Amino acid sequence: MDLRETILAKHSKATTMTIVKWIGNNQLRFDELFDLFLNDQPLVTQRAAWPLSYAVTGHPQLISKHFGKLLKNLDKPNLHDAIKRNTMRLLQGIDIPSTYHGEVMNRCFEYIISPSEKPAIKAFSLTVLENLSKQYPEIIRELRTIIEDRWDIESAAFRSRAKKILKS
Repeated sequence: MDLRETILAKHSKATTMTIVKWIGNNQLRFDELFDLFLNDQPLVTQRAAWPLSYAVTGHPQLISKHFGKLLKNLDKPNLHDAIKRNTMRLLQGIDIPSTYHGEVMNRCFEYIISPSEKPAIKAFSLTVLENLSKQYPEIIRELRTIIEDRWDIESAAFRSRAKKILKS
């Protein structure tokens, strides 16, 4: 498969799932996708984000050697929402290496308090923080305060996710 050509051909769930199936648990194929995600043209990077998140969800070990680069990528200016959304989506479903816990928590808090972030990015960030709060219960108070402060101005997606978090 010419991965780059497939990514550019059509942006759809079917294409995403074809790529994810092709990657399977093959590290070399995943590395090829990750390289496109980081280093190609903007359209390719944003389209590579969706299959990347699904591949990691199915095979979390594939991201291990790239974890630092994955987080560093979030520092790029003018990053497309698809990249942030799919990065946060994959982070909510994996065990984050402990050396990155602080960095990930800071990023998630930044996203949920930002008035300009999209609802899905905020919702995924809430789940990541909920997951990390099991190891760091001291963040629960801050998370609860932010949820309560932002409740009336946030989207339905934020409130739905936040409601589940507040119940637990």
